[in-house]
Amino acid sequence: MTRHIVLAGFMATGKTEVGRRLARALGWAFVDTDALVEKAAGRAVRAIFAEEGEPAFRARERAAVAQACAMPAAVIAVGGGALLDPENRRALRAAGPVVCLRASPQEILRRVGAAHDRPLLSGAGVRSRADRLARIESLLAERAEAYAGATHTVETDGLSPDQVAQRVRRLVEAQPGEHA
Repeated sequence: MTRHIVLAGFMATGKTEVGRRLARALGWAFVDTDALVEKAAGRAVRAIFAEEGEPAFRARERAAVAQACAMPAAVIAVGGGALLDPENRRALRAAGPVVCLRASPQEILRRVGAAHDRPLLSGAGVRSRADRLARIESLLAERAEAYAGATHTVETDGLSPDQVAQRVRRLVEAQPGEHA
C-alpha cells in the first residue's frame, strides 16, 4: 500500500472526520493541512484570510502541504482550495492517491449551516441562504477542473463518515483510479 492517502474536496465534504477515521483504521497518523497552517501562524484560518488575504493563506497552505507530504505514512486532509495550486497538486499526487470527496451544493450548505467561520462563504454579497448556495455553486464550478484531477472520487451525500472511510479505503486498495 501507499505511504499517504490524500483527502481533498470542497468544504464540508467530510475530509477531516473521514480522514481521522481512515487513519485510525489504517494505524496511520492523520494530518490536516489547515491545522498545520493555524499552528504555524498562531491563529485561525479565518483570521489569516481577514488579516492577510487569501494569497497569503495559500502561501502558508503550500508550506503545510509540503510538510504533510514529508511525514511518514499518513492520511492527509487538505483545504478545499489546495488543489488549485499546481505545486500542491504535484506534491500531493506524488505523495499518494488523491481522493476527492464530493457533496451536492445543497448538502454542503446544509452541513455548513449558518457558520461564519468559512471565509469564502461570508463577507460582502453573501448574506442570505440563497447567496451562500450561489457562492458554493460558483466555487464548485471554479474548482471542478482541479478536483477532476484526483485519482479517485467518492460521493458523500447520504453516507456516514465511516461509510465514506470504508469506500475510500476500498478504492485506494483496489487502485489505480476509480470513482464511487
